[in-house]
Amino acid sequence: MTIRIENTSRRDFLKAGAGLTLAVVVPGARAAVLPGADGPSAVGGAASSAAEFAPNAFVRIAPDNTVTVVAKHLEMGQGTYTGLATLVAEELDADWSQVVTKGSPADAARYNNLFWGNAQGTGGSTAIANSFEQLRQAGATARAMLVQAAAERWRVPADEISVKAGVVSHAKSGRKAHFGELAEAASALQVPQQVKLKDPKDFTFIGRHVPRKDSVAKTTGRAQFTQDVKLPGMLVAVVAHPPRFGATVKSADDGGARTVPGVADVVRIPTGVAVLARDYWTAKKGRDALKIEWDDATGYRGSSDAILADYRKRAATPGTVARHDGDAAAALGKAGKVIEAEYAFPYLAHAAMEPLNCVMRLDANGCEVWNGEQFQTVDQMTVAGILGLKPEQVKLNMLYAGGSFGRRANPHSDYLVETAHIVKAIGGRAPVKLVWSREDDMRAGYYRPVYLHRLRAALDAQGKPVAWANTIVGQSILAGTAFESVMVKDGVDATSVEGAATLPYAIPNLQVELHTTNSDVKVPVQWWRSVGSTHTAYATEVFIDELAAAAGKDPVGYRLGLLVEHPRHAGVLKLAADKADWGRPLPAAKAGKRGRGVAVHESFNSFVAQVVDVTVMPDGQFKVDRVVCAVDCGIAVNPDVIRAQMEGGIGFGLAAALSSAITLKDGQVEQSNFNDYQVLRIDQMPRIEVHIVPSAEKPTGVGEPGVPPIAPALANALFAATGKRIRTLPIGDQLKA
Repeated sequence: MTIRIENTSRRDFLKAGAGLTLAVVVPGARAAVLPGADGPSAVGGAASSAAEFAPNAFVRIAPDNTVTVVAKHLEMGQGTYTGLATLVAEELDADWSQVVTKGSPADAARYNNLFWGNAQGTGGSTAIANSFEQLRQAGATARAMLVQAAAERWRVPADEISVKAGVVSHAKSGRKAHFGELAEAASALQVPQQVKLKDPKDFTFIGRHVPRKDSVAKTTGRAQFTQDVKLPGMLVAVVAHPPRFGATVKSADDGGARTVPGVADVVRIPTGVAVLARDYWTAKKGRDALKIEWDDATGYRGSSDAILADYRKRAATPGTVARHDGDAAAALGKAGKVIEAEYAFPYLAHAAMEPLNCVMRLDANGCEVWNGEQFQTVDQMTVAGILGLKPEQVKLNMLYAGGSFGRRANPHSDYLVETAHIVKAIGGRAPVKLVWSREDDMRAGYYRPVYLHRLRAALDAQGKPVAWANTIVGQSILAGTAFESVMVKDGVDATSVEGAATLPYAIPNLQVELHTTNSDVKVPVQWWRSVGSTHTAYATEVFIDELAAAAGKDPVGYRLGLLVEHPRHAGVLKLAADKADWGRPLPAAKAGKRGRGVAVHESFNSFVAQVVDVTVMPDGQFKVDRVVCAVDCGIAVNPDVIRAQMEGGIGFGLAAALSSAITLKDGQVEQSNFNDYQVLRIDQMPRIEVHIVPSAEKPTGVGEPGVPPIAPALANALFAATGKRIRTLPIGDQLKA
């Protein structure tokens, strides 16, 4: 028996045969019988002659004892395939070595994200959280049907049968059978209406170490990424995008491009000019030979400095109210001590390891796509609209993605749209692989927005905050998208204020206001790993630290005094502080000064606290020595994955804190690659300890919550060492003399 991770297509998934598949349970219905013959796909794969039993959408059991978990969520490095397989294997009592995982087809009726209604997709750290009970039910249902099949075959009571490590056993008679031997018999049974899930005390996989399901394929090169896809007759396309957002092609001389050997075509599309060739390098040389005159009449010409100057003016005026407790204005007006601060944040690129790419083929039956597919429902509908097809005629093959950090879940399906326009422009005569270079990825848009926070707080005689006013200025990432009607209420984009409007500290007079700038700033933006918390956590956690310092209080104790009504915040804060030896002086540095800082934040229903130790040298250079992280994410399905995601999130967040920034000058992005858009280098990665809070709560997200606390914890550590506050990110050289 094998549990494996692969990608499966809708058409192959729906072929008929005999095996076991469970997921969308129709009580009383008989299990479907599917063939194991997925057939060799265009990207490779051997056919299987065996048939599979398929009671519903998430579990398949084949006669060769392979248990296949059909994953509805993209694996982009965050461990989704391992987590989803764990849920099924736990309730099925399978052997871990027997389980494989396949990516699901695009089909929101069966594979919708339960937290997103009728939409299928991966994001918001929801993969395990929304699947926890669904996939456990799928595994438990499959197990119950296998047990019933064995009971009928052996003519023994079902309650005398046990299942362990993929073997169904009857101790009294000594009979045993592997899952595959019972699959065909189980397929004749009705799907039970109810099944009992395990008591957590009986878990054998959940909460324990299991090897990741994607590690071997990725380390041996067998894993299929978009760049690996090669179809007969396929052309590679690159696109010349305008240097300013909103500009268009005025004229294009493609004569030079067409003379480059290997260039097959040059076509104009809404986003620029595409060059198609037999390979990437030839297409790029063809693009370099284009002579394009851009029409900048509608192009955006703003600069980062001008944007922030405008934001500062707006922050001094009343905004749209996002939270209103008590009367902050009155309390500030009569306060004896008022603390004020401003925090500024730049545009940020997603900068995933794998730049954007997509393979698309058009034929008489419809369109087929291969990519690291993160947003099935939106992408399927959008591509169908461009090509004049029905959504179900767009088949999406979900491959591995080399990171995303939100970028591949573009609400406008931008890079798929670009591919569809190219395929349409050449009449579908050849499959097309669109490839964005790193420079395209940096300069062609969709960033974490620039934000500015203005904060004011009043302290009483004991140093406690009695008023807090936070004005936020920035672009809405939801404006103009299908999500605007759902998540923008009364003029407030929930993602702009999350973490600020949900501030957990007990402050009687609290006001949060928002200025949304989309009508004036025309830079394309979207969610970035941890979304609004990327800036709200920094502003609120550095400011609360400033209040603690003004009150002469210990930063941890000060926070705990304001978190009485939020025990999970307090719990991770205490755990991180304890493990970091908070309260004990740091050992003296051989040169320079040392400091320790803390931050705590909730995002995606998970709670994370981090303590940072730093050493600052006399010339202002500094090193992050250690990070202690405590996380409460409910039941820890895969502790190793949780630790990895906290570590990765800390590294990702440190890059933004230290050096990452996209800047504009006269409307043009100044950065181009990793030489001037700095990400974390290996010698900058600190020692990290991750401590997981034991919990019986339902699992919550871990892909993003490790990011928000690291920057404020670092800034607070730098203050402890130097007495200087960092109010603009990235930190860069601000400490240098």
